[in-house]
Amino acid sequence: MIRFEQVAKQFRRNRVLQGIDLAFGRGDRVALVGSNGAGKTTLIRCLLGEYVCQGTVEVDGRDPRLHREEVLARVGFVPQLPPPLKMPVGQLIRFAASVCGSESGRMKAMCHRLGLDFDRVRRQPFNRLSGGQKQKILISVALGRDSDILVMDEPAANLDPEARHIFFGLLAERQDNAVMLISSHRLDEVAALVNRVIELDQGKVVLDDRVADAVDIAGLLRCRVRLVRSEDAFAHTIREWGFHDVGDGVIWEGTVSGPDRLRFLGVLSRYAGLINGVEMQDTASGKAPVPPLELPG
Repeated sequence: MIRFEQVAKQFRRNRVLQGIDLAFGRGDRVALVGSNGAGKTTLIRCLLGEYVCQGTVEVDGRDPRLHREEVLARVGFVPQLPPPLKMPVGQLIRFAASVCGSESGRMKAMCHRLGLDFDRVRRQPFNRLSGGQKQKILISVALGRDSDILVMDEPAANLDPEARHIFFGLLAERQDNAVMLISSHRLDEVAALVNRVIELDQGKVVLDDRVADAVDIAGLLRCRVRLVRSEDAFAHTIREWGFHDVGDGVIWEGTVSGPDRLRFLGVLSRYAGLINGVEMQDTASGKAPVPPLELPG
């Protein structure tokens, strides 16, 4: 579906991409990782037809620059940085729907699924929204259309845990019929979403590896965290994940989206000295529980 062959890009004397050879097919969920300046965003912009580059970029045999309208009609794109648009949200949704030949109602429905009250924000300028609200609008524009190529740059960075789980479920609905390119500078943020990892460094592919496709993107883990003592700072943090106190501030229970397990454990690591134990159980029937994690108090 997507092919890069000997793709190179140079800005003045800076060679950003150097002979990239890659191919992606339907069902590929690709983590595009690398440090800042590795070439991830430049590669994405070549795919979107925004840059002239050396080599060949094709989407089903079409050059994204020569056949830009046809290619972009198939692409749902979530940028890392929201554009500084001053137009009201309702106008933005209508414009986005008209450009891609979709219906604004589908994008509004996506907003509601992500927990955003569209009617409440539709008259507000897009650039006045919070970071999380902007991200939900951009995701709704990308997914509220018939796109079989999803290109996302840090797509869940500004979402709360509940919205992240809903977003992962939306991706799960398309995982067999679309190509997904998810760019991030941290593999742990996207590892459980993908079945292929590509790492760029100084404009070159240094890793292209198929990974175990074992995590249910839409799955939930039932979690219990035990502390050696109660702590207000921990309570504030864990409540943001939707957990509730079931034992005088020392036992907390809640659910975590399957793809967020590493992120959640990373949050818990900040309080390692307080934690006495962590248990995770997959909520799907027939699934084996995640082994309890016991930490010395």
